[in-house]
Amino acid sequence: MADDYLTLNRALWDERVPIHVTSDFYDVEGFRKGVSALRGFEPAELGDVSGRRLVHLQCHFGLDTLSWARRGAVVTGLDFSGPAIAAAQGLAAEEGLPARFVVSDVYSAPEALGETYDIVYTGLGALVWLPDLERWARTVVDLLEPGGHLYLVEFHPFADVLDDEEGRTVAYDYFDDQPQVWDEPGTYTDTEAATTNNRSVQFQHGIGSVVSALTGAGLRLEFLHEHDFTLFERYKSLERDGTVYRLPEGRPRVPMMYSLRAEKA
Repeated sequence: MADDYLTLNRALWDERVPIHVTSDFYDVEGFRKGVSALRGFEPAELGDVSGRRLVHLQCHFGLDTLSWARRGAVVTGLDFSGPAIAAAQGLAAEEGLPARFVVSDVYSAPEALGETYDIVYTGLGALVWLPDLERWARTVVDLLEPGGHLYLVEFHPFADVLDDEEGRTVAYDYFDDQPQVWDEPGTYTDTEAATTNNRSVQFQHGIGSVVSALTGAGLRLEFLHEHDFTLFERYKSLERDGTVYRLPEGRPRVPMMYSLRAEKA
């Protein structure tokens, strides 16, 4: 089953693109009115991107990519889903934002893109779809100019070991590195959505594996920040705080997202 991960995962994502584009979760109408899809800490951590060439790996339908374009970056988005890239191209054209979007698997990105960048950006929920972090890290290095940076924002793997109800007890194995086959209808933007391509293969990666892959490929880690909030109701005990979710006040906090920046020497 793991050998078919690309075929299964692509079918799943292709079907969910139109559901996501019209969802409240992604709020495309808000984006059209000028709302950024980026999390508040991201521009501060990455810094000024004006005039810098940025490639967004696993860009889905391009909201984060185009949000960086609005901040002045010269953007390219890459995703393995043809419908996602078509939606991204349509949104860029509607908003008059210059952007290049390419259909490709991450591991084939250097050949598909044919150029290098100042910044490689990878957003939330991306790494779980990749089986080989060492190969991913080498791909990032191949895409970067000397002195360029990887900026990664991800859901924290520790949050995935806690129970789904309260987030208080360890319920899952942090070190389980076997392919995980899921069969779930609907999607995170609408759990009641009628879908037919519901099987997927995902891969859990601990923080140590991510950092070791990047440093092993020759990147220099500049920072790794952990965040005590997330973007969805990961546990039923979470409380909404504006656009994010946090544990109730008084509860011991746990990391639910992380961000890192690494430089190619």
